[in-house]
Amino acid sequence: MDTVFKALADDTRRRLLDRLHEHNGQTLGELCERIAMTRQSVTQHLALLEAANLVSTVRRGREKLHYLNPVPLHEIQERWIDKFERPRLSALGAVKRRAEEAMTDKPTFVYVTYIESTPEKVWDALTDADLTAAYWGHSNVSDWKQCSRWEHVRTDGSGVADVVGTVVESERPTRLVTTWAAPEDEGQDDKYSRVTFDIRQHGDIVRLTVTHENLADEGERAAAASGWAAVLSNLKSLLETGSPLPQEPWLVP
Repeated sequence: MDTVFKALADDTRRRLLDRLHEHNGQTLGELCERIAMTRQSVTQHLALLEAANLVSTVRRGREKLHYLNPVPLHEIQERWIDKFERPRLSALGAVKRRAEEAMTDKPTFVYVTYIESTPEKVWDALTDADLTAAYWGHSNVSDWKQCSRWEHVRTDGSGVADVVGTVVESERPTRLVTTWAAPEDEGQDDKYSRVTFDIRQHGDIVRLTVTHENLADEGERAAAASGWAAVLSNLKSLLETGSPLPQEPWLVP
């Protein structure tokens, strides 16, 4: 948490985050155009933001794209803001709405979080029906084999799935790729979004990167923005403490 506050204390780094709020997924060159500073200085500031987990990067060909990662901001909210009884996710929601993508050929959201766990336990927490019910409010149900169907099922006993899709890639415990759609849109290729979970050992902890792309409209973007940070914080709490945060049925379509 100290590295996050230190990163946010600098005006230049806050302005870089502002630029990513306005247009997520920018290259170093694009960011330098908006900041009156040398490439070397901007690179150093971005490195500090990435070290604080406030910025994540994705390679697209020869380009390195920078994305706002709101997970640490949500963790600050959980620890500090919610103690004063502000509505859950209200502050973070305003920030994330400004981080939506303007281009459809880049990931709409890229979130990174670090978890004191193992890749195997993180994988199980994403795919085990009982574990997902504990922290997500929905059970993720499938055999998790490539090309298999999966469902995001309510835990109220109704058996209703709010999201359905296909397992595109399944490489336990490092990579899981799934398509997502509302049940009524199943079979309509243009209605599916795509979620990728990349799980990597990072020293003694695990780096989990969640990429959600191909979101079709403002409604889907808003739902994703209000969901992923909460889901990942809840997952982190469950794996590190054995207990999820106070639960709401977080649904990310």
